[in-house]
Amino acid sequence: MGLLAREIEARGVTTVGLALVKEVAVAARAPRFLYLRWPFGHALGEPGNVAQQRTVLRDMLSMAVYAPRPGLVVELPYRWRRESYAPVIDWDTPSEVLVSALSSWDAPPLAHKLTD
Repeated sequence: MGLLAREIEARGVTTVGLALVKEVAVAARAPRFLYLRWPFGHALGEPGNVAQQRTVLRDMLSMAVYAPRPGLVVELPYRWRRESYAPVIDWDTPSEVLVSALSSWDAPPLAHKLTD
């Protein structure tokens, strides 16, 4: 995944990957990864849990737009089968979870990017 993502990015297309093993994500050196501690085969979430799957998808899309730089592996704090997820209504605004995760990196505040 990392080699392919780097080649795609070299051609000007932003990529974001999902990882279930953090060490693999780091070793792959993909430009941007979201890491989840979830079972293999369920990177987007539990089968039939549409709200959960859309939450992860929104975080991926937001990461593509708001990540301050390539080379990030961001761990999402979602817990498998222990949380409830609100329906995603606003696809243009990143989740508080992703904003918090990205704010730990050296970057301008996301709030400025959201209003530009």
